[in-house]
Amino acid sequence: MNDSRTLADRIEDLLPQTQCTKCGYDGCRPYAEAVAAGTASYNQCPPGGAEGVVRLAHLLGKPVIPINPDNGVERPRPVAFIDEQLCIGCTLCIQACPVDAIVGAPKQMHTIVQDLCTGCDLCVAPCPVDCIAMIPVTGDATGWDAWTQQQADEARLHHDRHQARLAAERDAAEARAAARRAAASVAAPAPVEAAAATPAAPAADAPAADAAAKKKAIIQAALERARQKKAELAASGDGPRNTEHVSADVQAQIDAAEARRKRLGIDEQAQKDESAPDGDKDKPA
Repeated sequence: MNDSRTLADRIEDLLPQTQCTKCGYDGCRPYAEAVAAGTASYNQCPPGGAEGVVRLAHLLGKPVIPINPDNGVERPRPVAFIDEQLCIGCTLCIQACPVDAIVGAPKQMHTIVQDLCTGCDLCVAPCPVDCIAMIPVTGDATGWDAWTQQQADEARLHHDRHQARLAAERDAAEARAAARRAAASVAAPAPVEAAAATPAAPAADAPAADAAAKKKAIIQAALERARQKKAELAASGDGPRNTEHVSADVQAQIDAAEARRKRLGIDEQAQKDESAPDGDKDKPA
C-alpha cells in the first residue's frame, strides 16, 4: 500500500507535540511544514533533543547536527505549577495554554492538570503576578528520554481539540455579530420595493445555535469546576489574597482578557450563573 502522507505529515509524526513554539513557529505542524518546504532547519526543536534531530535527519537523508542554541537547549521535562495563593484569576494563562491543561474561571483559582501539561512554558510570560513556575519532573532524563510517543500522541490530540474549540468560539462570535447586523438592518426602514424583492432569509441559524450551545456547555462545565474548587478553598480558609491592589499594567492585562470574554458572551453567562440561586444553577436557560 502506498503511503499517502506528505513529507510534512511524516515530519510532524516525529515531533514531540509539545506545541512550545521554541522552533520559531506557532506549533509543531507549522514547523513540520517549514522543514518540508526547506525554509526551516531540522535542528530547531529543543523538546525533541538530540534524538529528535537524529530521527528527522534519518527521514530527510541529512547529517546529524546539534540543536540550534538560538532555539533553546535540551532539558528535563518540566510541568507548570500555579501558586494558588498568588493567582488572581485573570485567565491569561488559560488563553496561552495550547493543550487546555489549565482549569479555572475569571477571578477564580486556576489549577494545572499535570497529566495534560507538555511543559511548553507558554503560560509563564503572560502571568501578570509571576505565580507560575516550571518544575522539572523527569530527573536527568531529557528530550525523547523524558517524553513518550504516547504522551506526544495525546498532546497532539488535545492540541487539535483546543484548536477546534477556538474555531468554534470564533464561529459563534461571528454568527452573533452577523445576527446583530441582520437585526439592525431589519429594524432600519427600507424602501417598499427593496423589501418586496428580498427573499425570505434561509433558516441558517441552526449551526450557529449548535455552536453557541456547545460553547455554553463548555463554559458551564468550567464554572462548575471553579465553583467546586472555590468551595473547597473557602472551607479550608484559603483563596486568592492579592486581588484588591494590583498595578496599572496588571489591571490593563486583566481588562483586556475580560473584554475578550465579553465579546464571546462569556461574562454574561458567568454573571447569570453566579447570581442564580443554588437550586437554579443547573436549570437550562
